[in-house]
Amino acid sequence: MWWIVGVVVLVVVVATYVTWTAARVDRLHARAAAAQSALDAHLVRRAAAAGEAADALDLPDLRQLARAARAAGPEERELAENDLTRALRTLSEQRAETDLTEVVAASRRVALARQVHNDLVRDALAVRRRRLVRLLRLSRRHTEPRYFDVDDPVLDETASV
Repeated sequence: MWWIVGVVVLVVVVATYVTWTAARVDRLHARAAAAQSALDAHLVRRAAAAGEAADALDLPDLRQLARAARAAGPEERELAENDLTRALRTLSEQRAETDLTEVVAASRRVALARQVHNDLVRDALAVRRRRLVRLLRLSRRHTEPRYFDVDDPVLDETASV
């Protein structure tokens, strides 16, 4: 009779672990999606700040790159953001006397949002690779999150002074 109690306890422990793992998979994917949304919002703000700086400095190339970054689709977003980052970096190196405070602040927020997003994607992918998750297909409802790899968007602080 004691073996029945043991089997019931074992089933309860396994069911609890599977439920906890499924909730963790759902939670990590939801957090990764929220981080992606926050990163997108910060990228749009940085492109808007770069567009305003381009208007103030009368730089049509920078204005075009900012528009391209805002209008880029998911597939070409990384390339457009890399182009904008390079243009902003050369602008901050060439024109140290120009006030780029808003662009620098937006770039810092993009860097932080990108770091948080990539950390959450790493964690979600690690959970997806676990044997139990693959065996029970616990992540089938979620699309696989993707890293957002761009050049480091942080600009030099001295450029905004």
